[in-house]
Amino acid sequence: MSYNLGQQTRKIARVRSLFVAALVLACAFGTVTRAAAQNVTPPTTPDAIAVPEGNSAFLVGHAFGTQGYVCLPTATGDTSWTVNAARPEATLFTNVFGQPVQIITHFTSIDANPNGNATIPVSLSGNATWQSSFDTSKVWAKATGHIDAGSDAASCPNDGAIQCLLLESIGNQQGPTGDQVLVRAYDQDWKDISH
Repeated sequence: MSYNLGQQTRKIARVRSLFVAALVLACAFGTVTRAAAQNVTPPTTPDAIAVPEGNSAFLVGHAFGTQGYVCLPTATGDTSWTVNAARPEATLFTNVFGQPVQIITHFTSIDANPNGNATIPVSLSGNATWQSSFDTSKVWAKATGHIDAGSDAASCPNDGAIQCLLLESIGNQQGPTGDQVLVRAYDQDWKDISH
């Protein structure tokens, strides 16, 4: 009997330790995310992709994936990036205590909650979509400006990459439990630079 009691006590202690560790990690992650966002200084950008006054960076992530472009030859013998039939698929990560943590998934989907910036009827082929990995809130966007990669050393330095875009929210949606990480970020015609 005492063996089972001792084993049960250890299990309870282990569960409590895991709960405390999860709580500490959640608090630290929330603090790290907000602190990191407050220290983000976006680069100066050309007018074609300049974010309007009053907007600020709220989240930084590094993406891994594909954006659905293909590099094709032009009539002049050069090459250019052209939208491909393949859909964009990317996962954005941020570092928490030196470890990558998934924060957002980027893909194409139909805008389920268009706002005043959306073209009606909505595109049935889908729009660029970002979905929070934490609460599944979503934002849809369209490009409103662009510059060629490599044309601005500060904001779009990677020569030969896809264009750098200014994106405008065309809709957003809360997660199924009412959470709204990305809804709050894009609630007021929020614009973003993406490349």
